[in-house]
This record gives sequence, structure tokens and C-alpha cells, in this order.
Amino acid sequence: MSSINNELLTFLGKSPTPFHAVENMSVLLDKTGFKQLNEREDWSQTKPGRYYAIRNQSSIIAFVLGSTDPIETGIRLVGAHTDSPCLRVKPNPVIHKHSYLQLGVEVYGGVLLNPWFDRDLSLAGRITYSDGASIHNRLIDFNRPIGVIPSLAIHLDRNVNDSRSINPQKHIPPIMLQTDEQSSIESLIQDQLEEEHGTAGKILGYELSFYDTNRPAFVGLNNDFIASARLDNLLSCFVGLKALLSADETVTSMLVCNDHEEVGSASAAGAQGPFLKSTIERLFSDNESRHRITANSLLVSTDNAHGIHPNYADRHDANHGPILNQGPVIKINANQRYATNSETQAYFAHLCEEADVPYQKFTNRTDLACGSTIGPITATEIGVKTLDVGVPTFAMHSIRELAGSKDSDLLNSVLSSFFNISEAPRAK
Repeated sequence: MSSINNELLTFLGKSPTPFHAVENMSVLLDKTGFKQLNEREDWSQTKPGRYYAIRNQSSIIAFVLGSTDPIETGIRLVGAHTDSPCLRVKPNPVIHKHSYLQLGVEVYGGVLLNPWFDRDLSLAGRITYSDGASIHNRLIDFNRPIGVIPSLAIHLDRNVNDSRSINPQKHIPPIMLQTDEQSSIESLIQDQLEEEHGTAGKILGYELSFYDTNRPAFVGLNNDFIASARLDNLLSCFVGLKALLSADETVTSMLVCNDHEEVGSASAAGAQGPFLKSTIERLFSDNESRHRITANSLLVSTDNAHGIHPNYADRHDANHGPILNQGPVIKINANQRYATNSETQAYFAHLCEEADVPYQKFTNRTDLACGSTIGPITATEIGVKTLDVGVPTFAMHSIRELAGSKDSDLLNSVLSSFFNISEAPRAK
């Protein structure tokens, strides 16, 4: 297996939440010479170099501010998102029922719920606490199985394989403990805060998510596949980051990884929020120049695509069934659920051909609703030419997804070419 895949699996395993993903990305950026910019400080004197900025600890923009006039080169952007569908702990979650302690959860995003049953679950995320003088944020990760959602035995529901539906309020609160004693979520968090960070404080808020403790792995007789949680869309985040690390320093390039895509992107840290727009405005303050830069720029929105499932091939248009390990997929939708048009798909096809990378095209069955990405939202907010691409995937939005082990390399090759090509392709 390639080194990028081994690094990818490590990154996936260490990033159970968007907060952890951004922290791990920032560590890699620090090691490779990127400097963090604080949004509260003055950016007006920022010189050509390698930088990144973080918002909400869950969204990150990393960029190379090139030495060449960006009016000539534009900005080469790659976009992805840090969040994945999951189960989030409610504000007052503790349930005592029949000698068991459970935690009430909220469904975040379009979760495929069935695979969450009978999994060894852990808990991770961000907590906010007071030490008496100040308020602090810290990330925690229990990093061991502490909960489970047991299935109901088939003996108690003989029609389960035909007709059982899941009520998320009633059926998915994880079982955490067997006890008749009253407990609180705050005491659980305080114990973990002391264990991980050696500090104590009054818990004032938290954003905690359950996750599967089963580690990312290569799967298949020939290791053809990668199985992991959060492939959608941490695979794109990591591959985009690796490509940016080797970007041409004479050209301005950006990696934009937003939170909250799975719930519509409407937040200060989401693609519909002002994070990217304000970053560009602060780097290029002259209004006329900025419009010219934007007109010369291109965004490659990278978010996983639906590979054609051999057991459910009829769920695809017969002419548009992407195959795992046969290259990135250009995603097209006439109703602008994807931002690709003829010009931007030609740009990407040209890049793939120049990099000797195979590519595929996907559009939904006409009688099925189409999902969306940060692509159309970012294009709307910024006005940049955009296309949507992604590696083909099985079981999207499951607790464990499946991608081709070759496709991460292929996507990295074309994104690296995008960040390094001497002149980005343009329509005449």
C-alpha cells in the first residue's frame, strides 16, 4: 500500500470528530512550515508564504500565498468538509431505565442508522469549561468502547428482516452503564478532562459525538479497499492537504475544509458562512483586483461519489455507474446540486489526462433525489468557477464506509498537478 494510504488510515483513526480532524491537520501544517493566522489580528501585512486559519476549531483554510501576481494566476482552490453524519449527545442526556444508564442522542445529518446497532462505541468532541477565572475549550476522546446500542433479538420481532423501522428517539440511546445510582454527564466529562488534560473545571457546554471504535483497515483479498468511518469526507480533507503541502509556492493555492456540510452549511464555520470570503478579502483588500482574481480562479470541490453497488445496480443510471479504483468522479447535475459545468469539467478532465489519471462521470438517476456538496454553495457565495468531484464510495453515511485503495492516490495525483501546473487550463 502507498504511504498516503497508511497516513490516511492513521489520520482517520485519530479524527473521530471535526474538531480532532482540524487539530490533526494543523499539527501537520505546523510541521511543514505553515504559520497559523489569528482572525482577531491584523492580516494586512501578510507576505507571500504558507499559512492557515481556523474557525470554531472545526473548519480550516490552509493556503500558499504565492509570489506571482494572483490577478494573473487566480487562486487554485480545493474544497472539502470536516463533518460526517453521527449521533450527538443531547444537552440533558442522562436516562435511567431498568437499571441501565443511557445517553439521549440527536441525529446529526443524514445518518444510515441500522449499522450503528451492536457496535463498540466511544465518545469524543469539544468541551467548554470554567476554571473559575477563565473559560477554556478542550478536546476529549474516551478512545475505548464505553457504549453500545444492542439490537432487539429476532425472537421478539419475527418480522425484523422485512419491516422493522427505527425510531431515533426510542431505539438509539446507547447503553453506557448498569447502575441504580443517579449520574450526570458533567461528572463523566470532568473525569475524562482530568485524565486527558490533568485539569479540572466546571463543565459549561459540550459538543460530543459517538463513534465506532473499530479501526480503519484495508479490506479485500488484495487490499483493494479501505474501510473506515468518516471517509465522507475526511478522505478528501487529507488528500487535499497532502497535495497542498507540495504546492508551487509562486502561485496562490488554498485548501478549504468547512464544518456543517452534512446539515446544510449554514453556519459561521460552514460553506454558506463568511469564512472563505472574509479570508480572501483580507488577503486581497482592493475590490477591483479581488474581482479579477476571482474571475481567474477555480474551485475543485472534493466530496465522495456513489460507486455502483453490484447488489443494487438498479439504483444507478445505467450509463453512469462509477467503479471503485478507477479514478475520481466528475459529478454533474442539471439542477445545480453539483456546480460542475462543461467548462469546469473540461478543466478537470484535462488535468487528469496531463497527470495520467483515469476519471469517471456521474449523474443521478432522474427519478431519484440528488444530494449536494459545498461546491454550489461556495460558488454562490464567492462567484468562483467550480466543479464537483470525488472518489467513488460504498455505504455512504454508514458508520463504516468503503472506498478503493487506489483512488486516494489517483485523487492526490490530480490535485497535486492542479496545485503545481505551470498554467491552469482556460477556455479561449
